Parts: sequence; structure tokens; C-alpha cells
Amino acid sequence: MLEVRLHGRGGQGVVSAARLMAEATIEEGRHAQAFPEFGAERSGAPIAAYARLSDEPIEIRSLIYEPDVVMVVDRSMVAERMVASGLKEGGVLIVNFDGDPVQVRRDLDLRPAIKVWAVDATGIALKTIGKDFPNTPMLGAMARATGALRLEALVPVFEKRFKGALQERNVKALKCGYEEVKAG
Repeated sequence: MLEVRLHGRGGQGVVSAARLMAEATIEEGRHAQAFPEFGAERSGAPIAAYARLSDEPIEIRSLIYEPDVVMVVDRSMVAERMVASGLKEGGVLIVNFDGDPVQVRRDLDLRPAIKVWAVDATGIALKTIGKDFPNTPMLGAMARATGALRLEALVPVFEKRFKGALQERNVKALKCGYEEVKAG
């Protein structure tokens, strides 16, 4: 089972990203959960969302305290040490960052066994979707960085969720995130 924690702000599609991840996993005949953690937050307030992806039925019903993967969807949260808290040894950190992932590793003082990936998800979203919805390119980046999600499974989920030009722009953003993410 792969456990994922996503950090972002209300309105950036963090909860939707967790759900889309789960839907793509289920479409492949596997098992998944997706759930948010927030209270009465407003748009722009920090939130977290979670996903579990598994080949076996999932019986756990708690928050994820020691994730295998952490996705930081909001660019302003990348430098906050708390985003990597609990990340398992050998885990993967995927950040919305337009610089070198090595800089993120240094800034957060991450253990060598943590794999760090960076993608300019905000830039991709603005260019392809026309709005700052970095969740879509981040899902593409996760597919490449972890191999736990296949791009081929995500695309049909996006095609069901969106129609017309919005569908085309989101699928393009997804693919750009996959192609442009960098390891460091």
C-alpha cells in the first residue's frame, strides 16, 4: 500500500487531486481511499488531503502520519519543514517549485534516502489551463516520480471529469507535469 499526503491551500484542487488519484487507481482494478483534513477553512487557508493506493482491500480508516509520498501543491509551502514531517525513509517528496530540487533538499535538510522531485506546476497550469490550478500537473509529476499511478490511467479519469476545451487543457497540464518533473 502506498500512502500519500498532499499539502496546499483551499481552492488549489488538493482534495480533488487526492480523489482523482483514487479514481485512477480504482479504474485499474485496485483499491483506494481519498479524504481531506480541514475544518471551517476558507479559500487560501492551508489544508491537507490524503490518499491510499493498494492492490489489496484497505481496512485502515485513520489519517496518514507516516506517508510514503508527500506532494506540496502550494509553492509557498515548499520551504516549510512541516511538509516533510513523518515522511518515511526512502519516501518521495514532490514539490511545486520552479528551481532545482537539490535546493529543496538543502533548504529542508532532508535525509539522503528521501527522493526529491520538483515541477513548476504553477507555471504549467497558467500556461495550459489558464488558471493557477497546480493540482493537475502535480498528478502528472507523481505518476512519473513514483510509478504508483500510470499516466494512462489518469487520462481517462480526466476525460470523464472534464469536457471540451477544459478537458484538453487539463490533460495537457497532466502530461506536461509528467514530462517536466525533475529529480534531485
